[in-house]
Amino acid sequence: MAVRTRQDRLRYLLDLDTTQIMKLSRQVSATTGFNVQPNKAIVGKNAFAHESGIHQDGMLKNAQTYEIMKPEDIGLAKSSLVMGKHSGRHAFKSKLRELGYDVGDNALADAFARFKALADKKKEVFDDDIVALVDDEIGQRDQRVKFVALAVRCGSEIKPRAELTLEVDGERRSAEAEGDGPVDATFAAIKALVPHEAKLPLFQINAVTEGTDAQAVVTVRLEEEGKTVAGMSADTDTLVASARAYLAALNRLMVKRDKTAPAALSA
Repeated sequence: MAVRTRQDRLRYLLDLDTTQIMKLSRQVSATTGFNVQPNKAIVGKNAFAHESGIHQDGMLKNAQTYEIMKPEDIGLAKSSLVMGKHSGRHAFKSKLRELGYDVGDNALADAFARFKALADKKKEVFDDDIVALVDDEIGQRDQRVKFVALAVRCGSEIKPRAELTLEVDGERRSAEAEGDGPVDATFAAIKALVPHEAKLPLFQINAVTEGTDAQAVVTVRLEEEGKTVAGMSADTDTLVASARAYLAALNRLMVKRDKTAPAALSA
């Protein structure tokens, strides 16, 4: 972006599609389990955000006053809020294209169903919400262990207890477990249904947007016998997002197990 922005001075030509930068950044973040810091140059959440009155006034008069590059140049859409619970499938598909996603009919149907459910929970649905939702939907594909339902009882006077239902290799299984907190109880229930000895070196929660109804993006990292995997998920319910993120990491761990199994190595 530095070369592109200063092309008149540097006089170099780049045969690169810079509109893929934001999408690539999100993919790297999802794969590694590391969230992009808000103040990160170019791809950070605040890179094209302007809060102070002076900055906003300058942006309205001339965007180049404070932005030496356009958000569209890195793959960001101009608008940040155009979708809601009354938006239809066609508008949703158009928004996905605008955000850089080209999904098939089945994936579109699943993502649209989750979008409508999200729109019923949130007053405002931002582009970042849709990105988190679609990335989460893509990450849940072809999983051996799938999330079905979760109910958690907790409070200051009771022992946290989670009731969890999963689909494991096509078979529905349910279990209950207690823990030191609601997240601990949820993860204990997962272990009861899918026994494993993987350690949890990282559990991290971030909000996609502002407000109490914001989606939570949860990152989970698991380690087992030298293998490290990460899983991410987003939901307005932090506990649901936590369960989905743990399962995303667990599914990736299963894939790594299969790839390093003796039969696979000798094949």
